[in-house]
Amino acid sequence: MGSLAAEAVGIMDPENPTKLETEAVHLSDGGSARNHLPNRVFVNRSLNLENIKCYGFDMDYTLAIYKSPEYEALGFELLRDRLVSIGYPHELLRYDYDPEFPTRGLVYDTMYGNLLKVDSHGNILVCTHGFSHLKGDDIHNYYPNLFIQRDDTERFYILNTLFNLSETYLYACLVDFFTSCTRYKNCTQGFQHGDLFMSFRSMFQDVRDAMDYVHDSGSLKDRTIKALEMYVVKDPRIPVLLSRVKEVAKVFLATNSDYSYTDAIMKYLLEVPASVKSGAPKRAWRSFFDLVVVDTRKPLFFGEGTVLRQVDTLTGKLRMGTYTGDLQHGTIYSGGSSDVVCDLLDVRGKEILYVGDHIFTDILKSKKRQGWRTFLVAPDLIKELQVWTDKRYLFEELKGLDVYLAEFYKHLDSGSHERPDISAIQTRMKMVTEREREREREGEMSMSNRLMCCKW
Repeated sequence: MGSLAAEAVGIMDPENPTKLETEAVHLSDGGSARNHLPNRVFVNRSLNLENIKCYGFDMDYTLAIYKSPEYEALGFELLRDRLVSIGYPHELLRYDYDPEFPTRGLVYDTMYGNLLKVDSHGNILVCTHGFSHLKGDDIHNYYPNLFIQRDDTERFYILNTLFNLSETYLYACLVDFFTSCTRYKNCTQGFQHGDLFMSFRSMFQDVRDAMDYVHDSGSLKDRTIKALEMYVVKDPRIPVLLSRVKEVAKVFLATNSDYSYTDAIMKYLLEVPASVKSGAPKRAWRSFFDLVVVDTRKPLFFGEGTVLRQVDTLTGKLRMGTYTGDLQHGTIYSGGSSDVVCDLLDVRGKEILYVGDHIFTDILKSKKRQGWRTFLVAPDLIKELQVWTDKRYLFEELKGLDVYLAEFYKHLDSGSHERPDISAIQTRMKMVTEREREREREGEMSMSNRLMCCKW
């Protein structure tokens, strides 16, 4: 859970589902959960859960958490193989997914083939060309102002979902391969091979088409279903959470996935014996929800939506015509819109709390267009929080030096002619950061030595 949410809330107290905690205890079996980073919830504003009459959940990366890096490696393999199948060099098959390189939120420059990390204003923080990290003048050559127009979506593509991680790494692999391959001549906006010019733009389009193929063809879903234990985290707390929420409010599932895939994932996560000792029968996963909607096509779902149809759960096919009746419990619906969900469940705007992982598709759209309360699941922030916790002493020291530096300029104005000597503070700041870098290098060397010992 992360502070990037448009509006995040604390999780409910298992003993009192209407109580809001600013620092939450997960549905865990130990009292240490409160201080464990993955189980903490960050609140941007207070919210009285007694006013929430309905809870909605996305499925992918929300209820269904995919194992990392196994799932990203699978996605990368399918994307890479697809490119090779349409004519890209077979040498690309030598690349394997490295989870240490990509991160969510990078920007791909379709003109120059660079991956950029930028702040909310478009200022460039990090720039890579393939796997080469560019510095100083090299970055200035591409971006003289060290700045990009993030709203130029024709040129810059934001890789802002967890599904994009494998795609992000593939862009780096392609640039790395063509840059180092002697058969291709490096050009500013691509690569030349005889009469063939491979632009970064066309490369981007090929990867995007491959991404669509992997998802639309069902190859990623098929591989996932065949090895659920390998790719999907089975958390026994999920059915407990949904059961407790359903005792005090209505619950719905709204996912972009189709029925067959949703059915397989939800059975794996939710259909467990009620009691191992008593041998009680499994509870059907659909009974955890008052309403289930698949094929939602978010963010279109939060706008005009699509035709609402019923799903034949025996065949997986959609029934003819638009469904216009009342809510039928146990029925699976396809398409529709957020307005339809509100009508079927008889709830409105701020009475709904929606939980999702995509800050644009799930969080911003549902809040701005419908006024829903929102809860963002951001598992990739766990690592950042761990860094902040582990290195807090470093940040505090730098903060203290920054305050001390401000004191030198505190009483200066336009009439001041003497420039304060801040060299000692600058030297100290440099020493602090260099000391930390040295510790990191020593740690990497130590790990390398241990790996060598293991090999021998």
